[in-house]
Amino acid sequence: MGISIWQLLIILVIVILLFGTKRLKGLGGDLGAAIKSFRTAIKDGEEDAKIDAKEGETIDGEVTSKEHQKR
Repeated sequence: MGISIWQLLIILVIVILLFGTKRLKGLGGDLGAAIKSFRTAIKDGEEDAKIDAKEGETIDGEVTSKEHQKR
């Protein structure tokens, strides 16, 4: 019950007629740059979380040790 190849081709032709190839190329490039930026931000966030876990928790700019939290 999925979409057949002919239906996909008709949709592709309609999209090309509506937007044009230059605009689709620009949209593809912008989408690729956005995905790359998102992946970089996720990777940086994971690295920051690992660093914070090693140093202790930060509260309002202060680094507190785990021993201090038990008191």
